[in-house]
Amino acid sequence: MADKQSGKEKKDSIKPIVSNRRARFEFTILQKFEAGIVLQGTEVKALREGDANLMDSFVRVMNDEAFLLNAHIGEYKMGSWTNHEPKRKRKLLLHRHEIHRLDTSTGEKGLTIIPLAIYFKNGLAKVEIATAKGKKLYDKRETMKKRDAERDIRRSMSGRE
Repeated sequence: MADKQSGKEKKDSIKPIVSNRRARFEFTILQKFEAGIVLQGTEVKALREGDANLMDSFVRVMNDEAFLLNAHIGEYKMGSWTNHEPKRKRKLLLHRHEIHRLDTSTGEKGLTIIPLAIYFKNGLAKVEIATAKGKKLYDKRETMKKRDAERDIRRSMSGRE
């Protein structure tokens, strides 16, 4: 028999690979998008091993297409001459109106497009990208104060001091 659920939608299975935690500290996130990513075979295998880094990566819109630049996906260890270049330009799959919205938002002062995470959703590689505005130094200090206060509250609630 088939694996059909009666009257219910299948639950999305999401397997996280890598997230850009530093981006949430450095930027104020304004709007998020989910995009597909065009990968070569060895890149998919390297992602399944968890060999990726989004530290200095960003998204640029060129000729009505969105590209992920400077993202590092390591070479597949079992690959040979078919291995990919680790920091190559990768095309993102978005709807035309989403690309237009991203392009117009980056025209505004101080806004950029950054990747937040790469994950597998139902077997397909996806990238969570966001339009973001860079934080000033005092905003970063405020974020650190909030984080420390929340940590202290959790610590006191659990009985540890």
